[in-house]
Amino acid sequence: MQDQESAVGDGPGDGPGDAVRRRVAVMRHGKAEQAGRTDFERELADRGHRDAMDTGRWLTRQGFSPDLALVSAAHRAVGTWESVAEGAGWNLEPQLSQALYGAGPESALDLVRESADEVVAVIVVGHNPTMAYLASLLDNGQGDSDLASEMMTGFATSAVAVFEFVGRWEDLSEAGARLVGFHVGRA
Repeated sequence: MQDQESAVGDGPGDGPGDAVRRRVAVMRHGKAEQAGRTDFERELADRGHRDAMDTGRWLTRQGFSPDLALVSAAHRAVGTWESVAEGAGWNLEPQLSQALYGAGPESALDLVRESADEVVAVIVVGHNPTMAYLASLLDNGQGDSDLASEMMTGFATSAVAVFEFVGRWEDLSEAGARLVGFHVGRA
């Protein structure tokens, strides 16, 4: 994966953010405990913590460093974010979202589109099947076909797909980003 870059266009009508190279990482929460008082309150299992830390280390090796973390408010997603951030060495407070807990892929994409112009990289931590569908929805088919095949065979717990596109968040469309990385955290 390439390092984050930004460039602002010079042409008429080009505004700040129009030609910024942006990255979005779509991640499924780590392995969770089978039981909890409610589904929302299920905690991350020990394996989930280890695997999420592995994913965080992998993201760092890829040069991915988020400006914004959109995280489902469900306990297992919050625990996943904490472990990813620990593994990556990030000190970023997540934006917890009740909406992301039950969101479909289009609603999750809408949450990403609401990111501020100054944000260059976003990580979304949520649940399946939404995260798998969101990754599939974003993919424009112009990335590494081997990565795309791997991603399509299953979006396991602690899996993350990283996409890149040029433009504003609000303009991110279906099939609007190129897959540049895929990893399933396993420690």
